[in-house]
Amino acid sequence: MIQKNLEQIKNNMNKASQKVNKNINDITLIAVSKTYPVSDIEKAITLGCKDFGENRVQELMEKIDQIDTPVNWHLIGHLQTNKVKYLIGKTKLIHSVDSIKLIQEIQRQSIKKDVLTDVLLEVNVGKEVSKHGILIEDAIEYVKLMSGLSHIRMKGLMTVAPYVENPEHNRQIFRQLYDLSVDIQKQKFNNISTSVLSMGMSNDYEVAIEEGATMIRIGTGIFGDRNYT
Repeated sequence: MIQKNLEQIKNNMNKASQKVNKNINDITLIAVSKTYPVSDIEKAITLGCKDFGENRVQELMEKIDQIDTPVNWHLIGHLQTNKVKYLIGKTKLIHSVDSIKLIQEIQRQSIKKDVLTDVLLEVNVGKEVSKHGILIEDAIEYVKLMSGLSHIRMKGLMTVAPYVENPEHNRQIFRQLYDLSVDIQKQKFNNISTSVLSMGMSNDYEVAIEEGATMIRIGTGIFGDRNYT
């Protein structure tokens, strides 16, 4: 099943990329492995997956300990400041930076461990009360703060779009995140890049690619339905 799903996803990624004259190799597929067993992750690795996303720090740490193959780990879920110390130096990218307090703690722990931590600024484009992330209008304040920090490197932006039946309904969300990335880049802040746009999930990743996604986060589309029991 995982093999068949991955083949279908890569085929869809290719079609969406070609539609907007993009190279599929410029898009990173993050296999969202939260709640799935290590055996599923190992199967995905044998099929060529190199990037895996987890929502919870504890589950991420457990899986890092159990999987010997070098892969890129992404923290894509909400990050509490008291969990930062466990994470620093273990991830390729933290996608969910959404508060001044969190930025300061990542800086503090990164100095402590003498590592440079790559992050994305999470933006709640749809202004959903149930979702984490900053508002578009507050983004520049956060970018300015990170541009002056020694041990954090902002690589781009992330958003979690609303769940919709018709993926076209999220096109405007993705376009707004892309437009924000362009606006930030124009201001030429030190230490700030917007080259990464993490947006699009199992139900809307093709539209996200058409609107500029460089990372898509897919869980059920690869591994099947989750068992939360």
